[in-house]
Amino acid sequence: MKKIISFLIAATAISALTCQYAAAECTDYYIMRKKDHARPTLEPDMRYMSEYDGYYIGKDEKVIYLTFDAGYENGNVERIVDTLDKHGAKGTFFVLDNIVRRDTDLVMKMAEHGHTVANHSAHHKNMSYMTAEECEIELRQLESVYKEMTGKTMAKFFRPPEGKFSRRLLKNVSDLGYKTVFWSFAYADWDNNKQPSPDYAIKLILDNTHNGEIILLHPTSKTNADILDTLLTKWEEQGYRFGTLDELV
Repeated sequence: MKKIISFLIAATAISALTCQYAAAECTDYYIMRKKDHARPTLEPDMRYMSEYDGYYIGKDEKVIYLTFDAGYENGNVERIVDTLDKHGAKGTFFVLDNIVRRDTDLVMKMAEHGHTVANHSAHHKNMSYMTAEECEIELRQLESVYKEMTGKTMAKFFRPPEGKFSRRLLKNVSDLGYKTVFWSFAYADWDNNKQPSPDYAIKLILDNTHNGEIILLHPTSKTNADILDTLLTKWEEQGYRFGTLDELV
């Protein structure tokens, strides 16, 4: 009995150490905003991302990269696509298995209208702790579903679910040929029951616009769908153009 108890205590200690190691390995991505349209910079503990094809901002020129994390359609995603088309602006949609299967026509529309359809993983799990094999399953599954449903090949750009990442994850996706794309501006737009007012959102976004910006917007947001036409018009008036991720990398 003493041996069993000792074994259980040792196993628990090992498990605890493993969990602590895993927790330390995971980083929640964030970026600090700066005043006067200055370009944000990464915190020191995240700068290793460049070693593994990780990007968070473009060149210091008047270009904005429009990116959207799209897990499902609620009427607003298609409004976003239509507004981009109106301005001739190309965006990147990081999609999940769900939207590819349930709203295939909309995802086809994204691709056929010249937007980039990229990998946000199949199931939106925290992938920081995954082995190389587990990571490959998540990405390849979405690639396969996209190919099966649309006949097209998914672009090799990846955005970590919930912005959670690790050195291990970045290496795994880089080994699979992916570039990992974070962002230099985002705001609290994801809660459909707590949407910011259009005036507030427009001011916040324009006040923080900067050269080489990679903006993350959730296209399910009614506010974003309502204000995107105004934003694109304002950016155009300020001399910004809209770049693609192919150009970025």
